[in-house]
Amino acid sequence: MSVKRTSIHGQWSSHWVFILAVTGSAVGLGNIWRFPYMVGESGGGAFVLLYVICVLLMGIPIMMAEILLGRRGRQSPVNTMRVLAEEEGLSRHWQLLGLMGMIAGFLILSYYSVIAGWTLAYIFRTGAGVFEGASADTTIKIFNELVSDPEKLLAWHTVFIVMCTVVVSRGVKSGLEQAVCYLMPALFALLLIMVGYAMSTDKFVEGLVYLFVPDFEKLAGNFREVFLNASGHAFFSLSLGMGAIMIYGSYLPDRASIFGTTMIIATADTVVALLASIAIFPIVFTYGLEPASGPSLIFITLPIAFGQMPGGAFFGTLFFFLVMIAAWTSGISLLEPAVTWLVENKGLTRIKATTVSGLVVWLLGICTILSFNHWAFSFNFFGLTKENGLFDIFDIITANFMLPIGGMLMAIFVGWRMARQSSRDELKVNEKIYRIWWFTIRYIAPAGVLLICLQAVGVL
Repeated sequence: MSVKRTSIHGQWSSHWVFILAVTGSAVGLGNIWRFPYMVGESGGGAFVLLYVICVLLMGIPIMMAEILLGRRGRQSPVNTMRVLAEEEGLSRHWQLLGLMGMIAGFLILSYYSVIAGWTLAYIFRTGAGVFEGASADTTIKIFNELVSDPEKLLAWHTVFIVMCTVVVSRGVKSGLEQAVCYLMPALFALLLIMVGYAMSTDKFVEGLVYLFVPDFEKLAGNFREVFLNASGHAFFSLSLGMGAIMIYGSYLPDRASIFGTTMIIATADTVVALLASIAIFPIVFTYGLEPASGPSLIFITLPIAFGQMPGGAFFGTLFFFLVMIAAWTSGISLLEPAVTWLVENKGLTRIKATTVSGLVVWLLGICTILSFNHWAFSFNFFGLTKENGLFDIFDIITANFMLPIGGMLMAIFVGWRMARQSSRDELKVNEKIYRIWWFTIRYIAPAGVLLICLQAVGVL
Protein backbone atom coordinates (compact mmCIF):
# COMPACT_ATOMS: atom_id res chain seq x y z
CA MET A 1 0.00 0.00 0.00
CA SER A 2 1.30 3.44 -0.88
CA VAL A 3 1.04 6.54 1.22
CA LYS A 4 -2.02 8.56 0.23
CA ARG A 5 -0.78 11.79 -1.30
CA THR A 6 -2.42 15.17 -1.79
CA SER A 7 -1.67 17.46 -4.71
CA ILE A 8 -0.29 20.85 -3.67
CA HIS A 9 -2.03 22.34 -6.70
CA GLY A 10 -5.58 21.54 -5.56
CA GLN A 11 -8.31 19.09 -6.55
CA TRP A 12 -11.37 18.98 -8.79
CA SER A 13 -14.54 19.68 -6.82
CA SER A 14 -16.20 16.56 -8.27
CA HIS A 15 -15.56 13.71 -10.68
CA TRP A 16 -17.98 15.37 -13.13
CA VAL A 17 -15.74 18.41 -13.28
CA PHE A 18 -12.85 16.02 -13.94
CA ILE A 19 -14.84 14.47 -16.80
CA LEU A 20 -15.47 17.92 -18.28
CA ALA A 21 -11.80 18.85 -17.87
CA VAL A 22 -10.36 15.70 -19.45
CA THR A 23 -13.00 15.74 -22.17
CA GLY A 24 -11.99 19.35 -22.80
CA SER A 25 -8.36 18.25 -23.03
CA ALA A 26 -9.24 15.43 -25.42
CA VAL A 27 -11.77 17.39 -27.49
CA GLY A 28 -9.83 19.90 -29.51
CA LEU A 29 -8.52 20.60 -32.98
CA GLY A 30 -7.95 16.86 -33.25
CA ASN A 31 -11.71 16.26 -33.27
CA ILE A 32 -12.98 19.19 -35.29
CA TRP A 33 -10.07 19.99 -37.62
CA ARG A 34 -7.90 16.86 -37.81
CA PHE A 35 -10.45 14.01 -37.61
CA PRO A 36 -12.78 15.16 -40.45
CA TYR A 37 -9.96 15.80 -42.92
CA MET A 38 -8.32 12.46 -42.07
CA VAL A 39 -11.67 10.74 -42.64
CA GLY A 40 -11.84 12.51 -45.99
CA GLU A 41 -8.29 11.58 -46.99
CA SER A 42 -8.69 7.95 -45.85
CA GLY A 43 -11.95 7.06 -47.55
CA GLY A 44 -14.62 7.65 -44.92
CA GLY A 45 -16.17 4.84 -42.89
CA ALA A 46 -13.21 2.44 -43.09
CA PHE A 47 -11.01 4.99 -41.29
CA VAL A 48 -13.72 5.57 -38.67
CA LEU A 49 -13.94 1.84 -37.97
CA LEU A 50 -10.16 1.50 -37.56
CA TYR A 51 -10.12 4.55 -35.31
CA VAL A 52 -12.83 3.16 -33.01
CA ILE A 53 -10.97 -0.17 -32.77
CA CYS A 54 -7.76 1.65 -31.80
CA VAL A 55 -9.61 3.64 -29.13
CA LEU A 56 -11.12 0.47 -27.63
CA LEU A 57 -7.99 -1.70 -27.66
CA MET A 58 -5.33 0.91 -26.92
CA GLY A 59 -6.82 4.31 -26.09
CA ILE A 60 -9.13 3.37 -23.21
CA PRO A 61 -6.74 0.97 -21.38
CA ILE A 62 -3.83 3.41 -21.64
CA MET A 63 -5.99 6.37 -20.55
CA MET A 64 -6.99 4.38 -17.47
CA ALA A 65 -3.31 3.68 -16.79
CA GLU A 66 -2.36 7.35 -17.19
CA ILE A 67 -5.13 8.55 -14.86
CA LEU A 68 -4.17 5.81 -12.39
CA LEU A 69 -0.55 7.00 -12.37
CA GLY A 70 -1.59 10.64 -11.99
CA ARG A 71 -3.91 10.05 -9.06
CA ARG A 72 -1.44 7.75 -7.31
CA GLY A 73 1.47 10.19 -7.67
CA ARG A 74 -0.42 13.50 -7.19
CA GLN A 75 2.44 15.54 -8.72
CA SER A 76 3.70 16.72 -12.10
CA PRO A 77 4.26 13.85 -14.58
CA VAL A 78 8.05 13.92 -14.08
CA ASN A 79 7.82 13.79 -10.27
CA THR A 80 4.94 11.32 -10.33
CA MET A 81 6.94 8.79 -12.35
CA ARG A 82 9.96 9.30 -10.08
CA VAL A 83 8.10 8.73 -6.80
CA LEU A 84 6.06 5.81 -8.13
CA ALA A 85 9.17 4.14 -9.51
CA GLU A 86 10.88 4.55 -6.12
CA GLU A 87 7.79 3.20 -4.38
CA GLU A 88 7.89 0.08 -6.57
CA GLY A 89 11.68 -0.31 -6.12
CA LEU A 90 12.43 0.65 -9.73
CA SER A 91 14.94 2.95 -11.41
CA ARG A 92 14.49 6.74 -11.14
CA HIS A 93 14.99 6.81 -14.91
CA TRP A 94 11.26 6.20 -15.27
CA GLN A 95 10.89 9.93 -14.62
CA LEU A 96 12.14 10.40 -18.19
CA LEU A 97 8.76 9.07 -19.32
CA GLY A 98 7.11 12.05 -17.61
CA LEU A 99 9.71 14.38 -19.12
CA MET A 100 9.07 13.03 -22.62
CA GLY A 101 5.34 13.62 -22.19
CA MET A 102 5.95 17.19 -21.00
CA ILE A 103 8.20 17.90 -24.01
CA ALA A 104 5.63 16.36 -26.38
CA GLY A 105 2.97 18.63 -24.91
CA PHE A 106 5.20 21.65 -25.44
CA LEU A 107 5.87 20.75 -29.08
CA ILE A 108 2.21 20.04 -29.77
CA LEU A 109 1.02 23.26 -28.14
CA SER A 110 3.61 25.26 -30.10
CA TYR A 111 2.04 24.33 -33.45
CA TYR A 112 -1.45 23.81 -32.03
CA SER A 113 -1.45 27.45 -30.98
CA VAL A 114 -0.62 28.63 -34.50
CA ILE A 115 -3.49 26.63 -36.02
CA ALA A 116 -5.79 27.84 -33.23
CA GLY A 117 -4.73 31.33 -34.27
CA TRP A 118 -6.08 30.61 -37.75
CA THR A 119 -9.48 29.87 -36.20
CA LEU A 120 -9.40 33.18 -34.32
CA ALA A 121 -8.66 35.01 -37.57
CA TYR A 122 -11.46 33.17 -39.36
CA ILE A 123 -14.03 34.05 -36.68
CA PHE A 124 -13.62 37.71 -37.64
CA ARG A 125 -13.26 37.09 -41.38
CA THR A 126 -16.40 34.98 -41.53
CA GLY A 127 -18.37 37.35 -39.32
CA ALA A 128 -17.42 40.26 -41.56
CA GLY A 129 -18.86 38.45 -44.60
CA VAL A 130 -15.49 38.06 -46.34
CA PHE A 131 -16.52 34.67 -47.76
CA GLU A 132 -19.92 35.72 -49.08
CA GLY A 133 -20.18 34.35 -52.62
CA ALA A 134 -16.52 33.28 -52.50
CA SER A 135 -15.18 30.81 -55.05
CA ALA A 136 -12.51 28.20 -54.44
CA ASP A 137 -9.89 30.57 -55.86
CA THR A 138 -11.01 33.28 -53.42
CA THR A 139 -10.86 31.08 -50.31
CA ILE A 140 -7.47 29.71 -51.37
CA LYS A 141 -6.19 33.26 -51.83
CA ILE A 142 -7.50 34.37 -48.41
CA PHE A 143 -5.96 31.34 -46.67
CA ASN A 144 -2.63 31.69 -48.46
CA GLU A 145 -2.47 35.40 -47.63
CA LEU A 146 -2.94 34.54 -43.97
CA VAL A 147 -0.36 31.73 -43.70
CA SER A 148 2.19 33.56 -45.83
CA ASP A 149 2.12 36.58 -43.51
CA PRO A 150 4.34 35.83 -40.46
CA GLU A 151 3.30 39.02 -38.68
CA LYS A 152 -0.42 38.16 -38.77
CA LEU A 153 0.25 34.58 -37.71
CA LEU A 154 2.45 35.79 -34.87
CA ALA A 155 -0.26 38.15 -33.66
CA TRP A 156 -2.96 35.46 -33.56
CA HIS A 157 -0.52 32.92 -32.07
CA THR A 158 0.25 35.43 -29.32
CA VAL A 159 -3.43 36.04 -28.58
CA PHE A 160 -4.08 32.31 -28.19
CA ILE A 161 -1.06 31.74 -25.92
CA VAL A 162 -2.21 34.64 -23.73
CA MET A 163 -5.70 33.11 -23.54
CA CYS A 164 -4.20 29.82 -22.32
CA THR A 165 -1.76 31.36 -19.84
CA VAL A 166 -4.45 33.54 -18.23
CA VAL A 167 -6.58 30.47 -17.44
CA VAL A 168 -3.69 28.26 -16.26
CA SER A 169 -2.20 30.99 -14.07
CA ARG A 170 -5.40 31.11 -12.00
CA GLY A 171 -4.95 27.55 -10.74
CA VAL A 172 -7.16 24.46 -10.59
CA LYS A 173 -10.30 25.86 -8.94
CA SER A 174 -10.34 29.44 -10.19
CA GLY A 175 -8.82 28.80 -13.61
CA LEU A 176 -9.05 25.31 -15.09
CA GLU A 177 -12.30 24.28 -13.39
CA GLN A 178 -14.22 27.48 -14.13
CA ALA A 179 -13.04 27.48 -17.74
CA VAL A 180 -14.16 23.93 -18.53
CA CYS A 181 -17.47 24.30 -16.68
CA TYR A 182 -18.45 27.13 -19.05
CA LEU A 183 -16.59 26.24 -22.24
CA MET A 184 -17.49 22.55 -22.58
CA PRO A 185 -21.30 23.00 -22.38
CA ALA A 186 -20.94 25.87 -24.86
CA LEU A 187 -18.94 23.63 -27.20
CA PHE A 188 -21.57 20.88 -27.16
CA ALA A 189 -24.39 23.38 -27.68
CA LEU A 190 -22.67 25.00 -30.68
CA LEU A 191 -21.85 21.59 -32.15
CA LEU A 192 -25.49 20.48 -31.92
CA ILE A 193 -26.59 23.69 -33.66
CA MET A 194 -24.18 22.93 -36.52
CA VAL A 195 -25.45 19.35 -36.74
CA GLY A 196 -29.00 20.69 -36.79
CA TYR A 197 -28.12 22.84 -39.78
CA ALA A 198 -26.42 19.90 -41.54
CA MET A 199 -29.65 17.90 -41.15
CA SER A 200 -31.44 20.52 -43.26
CA THR A 201 -29.07 20.12 -46.22
CA ASP A 202 -29.84 18.04 -49.31
CA LYS A 203 -26.91 15.66 -48.82
CA PHE A 204 -27.29 14.83 -45.12
CA VAL A 205 -27.92 11.11 -45.75
CA GLU A 206 -25.02 10.95 -48.21
CA GLY A 207 -22.76 12.43 -45.53
CA LEU A 208 -23.89 9.79 -43.02
CA VAL A 209 -23.28 6.98 -45.51
CA TYR A 210 -19.81 8.31 -46.29
CA LEU A 211 -18.99 8.51 -42.59
CA PHE A 212 -20.48 5.28 -41.24
CA VAL A 213 -20.49 2.76 -44.10
CA PRO A 214 -16.96 1.32 -44.51
CA ASP A 215 -15.69 0.94 -48.07
CA PHE A 216 -12.77 -1.43 -47.62
CA GLU A 217 -11.83 -1.17 -51.29
CA LYS A 218 -10.56 2.31 -50.49
CA LEU A 219 -8.00 0.72 -48.15
CA ALA A 220 -6.46 -1.32 -50.96
CA GLY A 221 -2.85 -0.27 -51.45
CA ASN A 222 -2.75 2.21 -48.57
CA PHE A 223 -3.80 0.22 -45.49
CA ARG A 224 -0.49 0.98 -43.76
CA GLU A 225 -0.98 4.73 -44.09
CA VAL A 226 -4.66 4.62 -43.03
CA PHE A 227 -3.92 2.42 -40.00
CA LEU A 228 -1.02 4.64 -38.98
CA ASN A 229 -3.24 7.73 -39.25
CA ALA A 230 -6.10 6.10 -37.32
CA SER A 231 -3.92 4.76 -34.50
CA GLY A 232 -1.80 7.89 -34.22
CA HIS A 233 -4.92 10.03 -34.17
CA ALA A 234 -6.40 7.91 -31.37
CA PHE A 235 -3.46 8.97 -29.17
CA PHE A 236 -3.53 12.58 -30.38
CA SER A 237 -7.29 12.95 -29.93
CA LEU A 238 -7.40 11.40 -26.44
CA SER A 239 -4.39 13.52 -25.32
CA LEU A 240 -2.48 10.37 -24.32
CA GLY A 241 1.24 10.29 -23.65
CA MET A 242 1.67 14.06 -23.31
CA GLY A 243 1.25 14.43 -19.54
CA ALA A 244 -2.08 16.28 -19.70
CA ILE A 245 -4.22 13.32 -18.64
CA MET A 246 -1.72 12.36 -15.92
CA ILE A 247 -1.69 15.82 -14.35
CA TYR A 248 -5.48 16.12 -14.56
CA GLY A 249 -5.68 12.68 -12.94
CA SER A 250 -3.57 13.98 -10.05
CA TYR A 251 -6.45 16.35 -9.18
CA LEU A 252 -9.05 13.53 -9.20
CA PRO A 253 -10.75 12.75 -5.86
CA ASP A 254 -10.01 9.29 -4.41
CA ARG A 255 -13.66 8.27 -4.43
CA ALA A 256 -14.09 8.78 -8.21
CA SER A 257 -14.14 5.73 -10.49
CA ILE A 258 -11.27 5.74 -12.98
CA PHE A 259 -12.96 3.10 -15.15
CA GLY A 260 -16.31 4.87 -15.26
CA THR A 261 -14.88 8.31 -15.97
CA THR A 262 -12.54 6.95 -18.66
CA MET A 263 -15.42 5.29 -20.51
CA ILE A 264 -17.45 8.51 -20.41
CA ILE A 265 -14.49 10.61 -21.60
CA ALA A 266 -13.53 8.27 -24.45
CA THR A 267 -17.16 8.06 -25.56
CA ALA A 268 -17.64 11.84 -25.41
CA ASP A 269 -14.42 12.43 -27.33
CA THR A 270 -15.42 10.02 -30.10
CA VAL A 271 -18.97 11.39 -30.23
CA VAL A 272 -17.67 14.94 -30.67
CA ALA A 273 -15.38 13.84 -33.52
CA LEU A 274 -18.29 12.07 -35.22
CA LEU A 275 -20.70 14.98 -34.65
CA ALA A 276 -18.14 17.38 -36.13
CA SER A 277 -17.90 15.14 -39.19
CA ILE A 278 -21.71 14.85 -39.37
CA ALA A 279 -21.85 18.65 -39.35
CA ILE A 280 -19.13 19.03 -42.00
CA PHE A 281 -19.60 16.33 -44.67
CA PRO A 282 -23.25 17.03 -45.59
CA ILE A 283 -22.26 20.66 -46.17
CA VAL A 284 -19.27 19.55 -48.25
CA PHE A 285 -21.39 17.24 -50.42
CA THR A 286 -24.31 19.66 -50.72
CA TYR A 287 -22.09 22.31 -52.25
CA GLY A 288 -20.11 19.91 -54.45
CA LEU A 289 -16.84 20.26 -52.56
CA GLU A 290 -14.01 17.76 -52.11
CA PRO A 291 -14.03 15.80 -48.80
CA ALA A 292 -10.42 14.69 -49.29
CA SER A 293 -9.04 18.24 -49.29
CA GLY A 294 -6.71 17.56 -46.37
CA PRO A 295 -5.77 20.01 -43.58
CA SER A 296 -7.31 22.87 -45.56
CA LEU A 297 -10.80 21.31 -45.27
CA ILE A 298 -12.18 23.77 -42.72
CA PHE A 299 -10.10 26.77 -43.85
CA ILE A 300 -10.50 26.59 -47.64
CA THR A 301 -13.27 24.14 -48.49
CA LEU A 302 -15.91 24.94 -45.83
CA PRO A 303 -15.74 28.75 -46.28
CA ILE A 304 -16.94 28.20 -49.86
CA ALA A 305 -20.06 26.58 -48.46
CA PHE A 306 -20.49 29.25 -45.79
CA GLY A 307 -20.31 31.84 -48.55
CA GLN A 308 -23.14 30.19 -50.49
CA MET A 309 -25.58 29.03 -47.80
CA PRO A 310 -28.36 31.17 -46.32
CA GLY A 311 -27.11 32.67 -43.05
CA GLY A 312 -23.60 31.54 -43.98
CA ALA A 313 -21.86 34.37 -42.13
CA PHE A 314 -23.69 33.45 -38.92
CA PHE A 315 -23.15 29.70 -39.17
CA GLY A 316 -19.55 30.16 -40.31
CA THR A 317 -18.77 32.42 -37.36
CA LEU A 318 -20.49 29.93 -35.05
CA PHE A 319 -18.42 27.08 -36.49
CA PHE A 320 -15.06 28.78 -36.07
CA PHE A 321 -15.99 29.93 -32.58
CA LEU A 322 -16.72 26.28 -31.81
CA VAL A 323 -13.29 25.25 -33.11
CA MET A 324 -11.66 27.99 -31.03
CA ILE A 325 -13.32 26.75 -27.82
CA ALA A 326 -12.18 23.20 -28.54
CA ALA A 327 -8.63 24.40 -29.12
CA TRP A 328 -8.65 26.53 -25.95
CA THR A 329 -9.73 23.70 -23.62
CA SER A 330 -6.97 21.49 -25.05
CA GLY A 331 -4.36 24.24 -24.99
CA ILE A 332 -4.71 24.85 -21.24
CA SER A 333 -4.27 21.13 -20.53
CA LEU A 334 -1.07 21.00 -22.60
CA LEU A 335 0.43 23.88 -20.64
CA GLU A 336 -0.47 22.54 -17.19
CA PRO A 337 2.18 19.74 -16.82
CA ALA A 338 5.14 22.09 -17.31
CA VAL A 339 3.63 24.69 -14.98
CA THR A 340 3.21 22.15 -12.17
CA TRP A 341 6.79 20.92 -12.63
CA LEU A 342 8.19 24.45 -12.37
CA VAL A 343 6.14 25.11 -9.22
CA GLU A 344 7.26 21.85 -7.60
CA ASN A 345 10.92 21.82 -8.65
CA LYS A 346 11.93 25.44 -9.11
CA GLY A 347 9.86 27.08 -6.40
CA LEU A 348 8.19 29.50 -8.79
CA THR A 349 4.78 30.96 -8.09
CA ARG A 350 2.06 29.66 -10.39
CA ILE A 351 1.88 32.97 -12.24
CA LYS A 352 5.64 33.02 -12.89
CA ALA A 353 5.67 29.35 -13.88
CA THR A 354 2.83 29.94 -16.33
CA THR A 355 4.56 32.98 -17.80
CA VAL A 356 7.82 31.07 -18.34
CA SER A 357 6.05 28.07 -19.87
CA GLY A 358 3.90 30.24 -22.11
CA LEU A 359 6.95 32.16 -23.32
CA VAL A 360 8.81 28.97 -24.25
CA VAL A 361 5.80 27.65 -26.18
CA TRP A 362 5.37 31.05 -27.87
CA LEU A 363 8.99 30.99 -29.04
CA LEU A 364 8.67 27.42 -30.35
CA GLY A 365 5.53 28.47 -32.19
CA ILE A 366 7.57 30.85 -34.32
CA CYS A 367 9.16 27.77 -35.94
CA THR A 368 5.71 26.64 -37.07
CA ILE A 369 4.75 30.13 -38.25
CA LEU A 370 7.81 30.30 -40.47
CA SER A 371 7.23 26.73 -41.72
CA PHE A 372 4.35 28.04 -43.84
CA ASN A 373 6.36 30.78 -45.50
CA HIS A 374 10.06 31.72 -45.11
CA TRP A 375 11.26 28.37 -43.67
CA ALA A 376 9.02 26.09 -45.75
CA PHE A 377 10.71 23.03 -47.23
CA SER A 378 9.63 19.61 -48.50
CA PHE A 379 10.90 16.24 -47.34
CA ASN A 380 10.01 12.59 -47.71
CA PHE A 381 9.00 10.59 -44.67
CA PHE A 382 9.03 6.89 -45.54
CA GLY A 383 7.16 7.47 -48.79
CA LEU A 384 4.99 10.32 -47.53
CA THR A 385 5.78 13.78 -48.92
CA LYS A 386 5.64 16.61 -46.40
CA GLU A 387 5.81 20.26 -47.44
CA ASN A 388 5.77 22.41 -44.31
CA GLY A 389 9.17 21.85 -42.78
CA LEU A 390 9.38 22.10 -39.00
CA PHE A 391 5.60 22.02 -38.57
CA ASP A 392 5.42 18.60 -40.20
CA ILE A 393 8.51 17.45 -38.29
CA PHE A 394 6.95 18.44 -34.94
CA ASP A 395 3.69 16.74 -35.94
CA ILE A 396 5.41 13.51 -37.02
CA ILE A 397 7.70 13.34 -33.98
CA THR A 398 4.85 13.84 -31.54
CA ALA A 399 1.83 12.08 -33.11
CA ASN A 400 3.67 9.13 -34.67
CA PHE A 401 6.45 8.56 -32.13
CA MET A 402 6.45 10.42 -28.79
CA LEU A 403 2.77 9.89 -27.95
CA PRO A 404 2.60 6.19 -28.93
CA ILE A 405 5.96 5.43 -27.27
CA GLY A 406 4.86 7.30 -24.15
CA GLY A 407 1.64 5.29 -24.11
CA MET A 408 3.52 2.02 -24.59
CA LEU A 409 5.93 2.80 -21.76
CA MET A 410 3.04 3.68 -19.45
CA ALA A 411 1.41 0.37 -20.34
CA ILE A 412 4.67 -1.47 -19.61
CA PHE A 413 5.17 0.36 -16.31
CA VAL A 414 1.64 -0.29 -15.05
CA GLY A 415 1.27 -3.77 -16.53
CA TRP A 416 4.73 -5.22 -15.99
CA ARG A 417 6.68 -3.15 -13.45
CA MET A 418 4.09 -1.86 -10.96
CA ALA A 419 2.83 -4.31 -8.37
CA ARG A 420 -0.53 -5.73 -9.40
CA GLN A 421 -2.01 -4.84 -6.03
CA SER A 422 -1.05 -1.19 -6.54
CA SER A 423 -3.10 -0.88 -9.72
CA ARG A 424 -5.96 -2.89 -8.18
CA ASP A 425 -6.04 -0.56 -5.17
CA GLU A 426 -6.22 2.51 -7.39
CA LEU A 427 -8.75 1.29 -9.95
CA LYS A 428 -11.25 -0.13 -7.44
CA VAL A 429 -13.23 -2.11 -10.03
CA ASN A 430 -14.77 -5.57 -9.88
CA GLU A 431 -12.44 -8.48 -10.58
CA LYS A 432 -13.83 -9.27 -14.05
CA ILE A 433 -13.27 -5.72 -15.34
CA TYR A 434 -9.86 -5.61 -13.70
CA ARG A 435 -8.75 -8.84 -15.37
CA ILE A 436 -9.86 -7.63 -18.81
CA TRP A 437 -8.02 -4.35 -18.31
CA TRP A 438 -4.97 -6.14 -16.88
CA PHE A 439 -4.70 -8.44 -19.90
CA THR A 440 -5.22 -5.57 -22.33
CA ILE A 441 -2.67 -3.25 -20.71
CA ARG A 442 -0.05 -6.02 -20.52
CA TYR A 443 -0.40 -7.53 -23.97
CA ILE A 444 -2.79 -5.94 -26.44
CA ALA A 445 -2.05 -2.23 -25.90
CA PRO A 446 1.80 -2.50 -25.95
CA ALA A 447 1.71 -4.81 -28.97
CA GLY A 448 -0.63 -2.45 -30.80
CA VAL A 449 1.54 0.57 -30.07
CA LEU A 450 4.67 -1.29 -31.16
CA LEU A 451 2.90 -2.06 -34.42
CA ILE A 452 2.16 1.67 -34.83
CA CYS A 453 5.84 2.53 -34.38
CA LEU A 454 6.98 -0.17 -36.84
CA GLN A 455 4.39 1.03 -39.34
CA ALA A 456 5.59 4.61 -38.91
CA VAL A 457 9.17 3.77 -39.94
CA GLY A 458 8.09 1.52 -42.78
CA VAL A 459 9.23 -1.77 -41.26
CA LEU A 460 5.76 -3.28 -41.81
